[in-house]
Amino acid sequence: MRKNIKIPRVLKINLINGLSISVIFNNGESRIIDFSKLLTEIGVKDDSAASVLFNPIEFAKVKLIGNTLSWDNVEQYISSKTGDKIKVPYEIGADILLKFSYAEKSESVIKIGQLIKETRLKTGLTQQDLAIISGTSRTYISRIENNRSDIELATLRKIIETGLGKRLDIRIL
Repeated sequence: MRKNIKIPRVLKINLINGLSISVIFNNGESRIIDFSKLLTEIGVKDDSAASVLFNPIEFAKVKLIGNTLSWDNVEQYISSKTGDKIKVPYEIGADILLKFSYAEKSESVIKIGQLIKETRLKTGLTQQDLAIISGTSRTYISRIENNRSDIELATLRKIIETGLGKRLDIRIL
């Protein structure tokens, strides 16, 4: 039987900060890629065309093309069948980007985990109690409380309203 292969893809650029980029991958994760490390690790030297990417101004010209990051300001050429040189953008595969990235911690995720834990403790529930009442697992409750897992809105509502007996009220201010 053939396995489904999950190929990483970049869906969105969130933020560019110096030589770091926050992106969203197709697995739903927001991740940060430190290009000062990545470019060095993949062998970009001072004499290569891609070395312009060590300049934050040139680096910030990044675009999302074909579900990966792309720079058309890097002088890179390929030869056509006729021998003509064709300028192509500099790209790094999304699989390499994922490999060199780390999870971005969102303040809202941290606050939600802290709120759930504080409320659970105030109501005298263990993680196991909360998991049983809300229809999740103790390890999932632990991951949320320790900011090691994102949470879907439906699951958050189930934990807050069913498990903790509170009302969920979400506001955008």
